[in-house]
Amino acid sequence: MRTYFVTLFFLACTAVSAQQDSLVLNFNEYLGYVKKYHPVAKQAQLAISIGQANLMRARGGFDPKIEVDYERKEFKGSEYWDRLNATFKIPTYFGVELKGNFEQNQGDFISSDETVPIDGLYSAGVSMSLGQGFWINERMATLQKAKFFREQSMADQDLLVNEVLFDASLAYFDWLQAYKDAQVFRNFLENATIRFEGVKQSALAGDIATIDTVEAKIAVQNRALSLEQAKVRLVQRSLELSNFLWIEDVPVELQSNVIPDVYMDDEIDATLEIMGKPLDSFTLENHPKLRSLNFKIEGLTVDKRLKANKLLPKIDVEYNFLTETPDQINSFETQEYKGGISFRFPLFLRKERGDLKLAKFKLQDAQFELDNAEIEIQNKVLAIYNELDSFNEQNRLIDDIVTDYGTLLAAEERKFSFGESSLFLINSRESKLIDAELKQNEVQNKYFTTKAKLFKSLAINPQNL
Repeated sequence: MRTYFVTLFFLACTAVSAQQDSLVLNFNEYLGYVKKYHPVAKQAQLAISIGQANLMRARGGFDPKIEVDYERKEFKGSEYWDRLNATFKIPTYFGVELKGNFEQNQGDFISSDETVPIDGLYSAGVSMSLGQGFWINERMATLQKAKFFREQSMADQDLLVNEVLFDASLAYFDWLQAYKDAQVFRNFLENATIRFEGVKQSALAGDIATIDTVEAKIAVQNRALSLEQAKVRLVQRSLELSNFLWIEDVPVELQSNVIPDVYMDDEIDATLEIMGKPLDSFTLENHPKLRSLNFKIEGLTVDKRLKANKLLPKIDVEYNFLTETPDQINSFETQEYKGGISFRFPLFLRKERGDLKLAKFKLQDAQFELDNAEIEIQNKVLAIYNELDSFNEQNRLIDDIVTDYGTLLAAEERKFSFGESSLFLINSRESKLIDAELKQNEVQNKYFTTKAKLFKSLAINPQNL
């Protein structure tokens, strides 16, 4: 029931009256609903949200941190120890970490190196890496890659939206062709029925042979059979179109009284935003697929730099001023300090060298993919422009052919009215005209499909929908 009401609402909002009880589903409005409500289009919008979430997570690596360790032990009336260690850390982008610390230890069994003043000991200092992690570290690399991933997600969103709009456009064009084919057979069935009635009256009057009525009746039956087959194809195309119609997460079923816009030639270019895009204006710079691959390469480059950095020795240094009175700035003296240095370096570096080689191979593979994509896109767009030029000529030729066949049929019918022709010739002329009109619909469908291919090759995400 919910789907039924949504369908009625959809049709009331998107269609206008065309014939007695027919409603026209406009191509621009149709794609607008697809872009706004189709699950795949919504899924594409999630890609940006995922990119933003990854960026937020990466920035979390630089969040200040508070750490508190407290430990106490009492046994048989003795206080073994009571330890409190509180630390406040501020990581920075360039690998330097600022740190403030408060330490308070007491008890009968604490070691001598843990002995601090009764009121506790304060320290403030800095730690950093001088070798591995100096120019780049995990936090820096994660943040940089998250930024590139966010930009890549935006480009991927354009690709996903473009893909679903392309498929939806093809479904609309097939639906349009099926509707126009059915109209062709409906019109010629009406003509054959009128001709049959006329032949029957002439046969009853004795003007022509009765056998002619059989031939006229066969023509009516053939047209009726073709119309029924065309209706089946139209229903199939309507159902395929319905796959793309959703409103508020509810699938919408296309009703039988909804028809496509048969006068949509100019509207296609405006809707798909390919109007005014001559061949000499074509550039690859802003193509979403290439932008996505470029951001992927940027991320892999960061990963390669991180892996190369891990070939360096790990040298971490730390220095902290010590004081009992942190409220007095001059109490921080260089003579009172706690510091240290640590050094680590694998002798063979097999893991690090292997990781670096893998990172280089991944980067090289992505670069090959980018180079190949550039050539493929460029050649595909050039081929489509040439194909469009050809279809302009094909449409002109098929229009002339339909006009000429119509002229021949009209002339044959006029000769038949004078008794100078036969039903066989009329049916033959009419069959040729039917084939020509069906061919006209097929050529138009291929022409519209080629425009949609240009739209897909340019990976346009229309902003006017």
